[in-house]
Amino acid sequence: MDFEYTEAQRELSGLAREVLADWAERNPRPDDSGFDPELWKALAGTGLLEAALPERGYGGGYGLLEQCSILAEIGRTVAPAPYSTSIAVGAAVLAEFGDDRQIERWMPPLLRGEATLAPVLARDFVSFAAERQGSGWRIDGSQSAVAAAAFADAFLVEARAGANSLLFLVDRDTEGLRVTGQHVVDSTDAALVELRGVVVPDENVIPAPEAAAWAARRATLATCALQLGILERALEMTCDYARTRKQFDKPIGTFQAVRQRLADAYIDVEAVRLTLWQAAWRESQALPADPEIAVAKFWAAQAGHRVAHTAVHVHASTGIYLDYPMQRYFTAAKRAEFAAGTATAQLRRLGAWLDSAEC
Repeated sequence: MDFEYTEAQRELSGLAREVLADWAERNPRPDDSGFDPELWKALAGTGLLEAALPERGYGGGYGLLEQCSILAEIGRTVAPAPYSTSIAVGAAVLAEFGDDRQIERWMPPLLRGEATLAPVLARDFVSFAAERQGSGWRIDGSQSAVAAAAFADAFLVEARAGANSLLFLVDRDTEGLRVTGQHVVDSTDAALVELRGVVVPDENVIPAPEAAAWAARRATLATCALQLGILERALEMTCDYARTRKQFDKPIGTFQAVRQRLADAYIDVEAVRLTLWQAAWRESQALPADPEIAVAKFWAAQAGHRVAHTAVHVHASTGIYLDYPMQRYFTAAKRAEFAAGTATAQLRRLGAWLDSAEC
């Protein structure tokens, strides 16, 4: 296993960093909507939205590893670009499991930066139930705090259909669909999504029964990749602050206690990096990766908590000022800590795996 970036990863991450750095310079205090349409179009204009997708008429021929490289760069600027939802999950599911008609209908507006798609995937249990109705499916259920749902143009909904979970593509203006915005820890992008008697035609169904579990794995890896970028940049900012902030005429970075916390934070960030790339590589090679993904998410959650708090503590009160950028990294890290399952939830998954015959 080689953890060095491929040439494609270096090129795509470098391009993403350039675009996002320009955006960050022009938007030092973005709003809390979680979405900047101009940034989304700028990313599309550079080809970044389509580059890391398999070739199926639109993709650039790359895949998961390249997506994670782009996501890490988005995390470094905490940019309001729904790449993890619309591309790393939504467009990736279409490229992997969608038929030609679904790809032709749903993919172009996503890759042109004209639309976004919010996955509504199961958490501890499937929140939606689907039943056959004529030539389609009737879906009922609700789920709160769905990321990127407040502004999404369409939804990829996981619903229980008999013994299987299937994915359904639902337009925002579908009758019976209600979206209520919610304010979560770092933005107002999330929403309560309710489907009451929504009828979805067969042409909007992803029929592969494995697609829902595949999407959940990709969503977890996307969260881990974002968290890597968030923590990496937060640690860099904290180290810079510790070099320049003085007490008793000495930089606080020379104090043993501060140096120890920064060293621990560095180890945590490297643990996130190592476990992310191990899990992403196995998933990209179609190898069994469930325990590796759980380990990666454990570190994204556990290290995310520790590094975020270290960054704020070293900055002292400055770290939580709304006018100072560190508070954006703190809240983003806290959200990524809980997304796709907490550290404790990952340990339970690993415990169940170790208790099974699979290991």
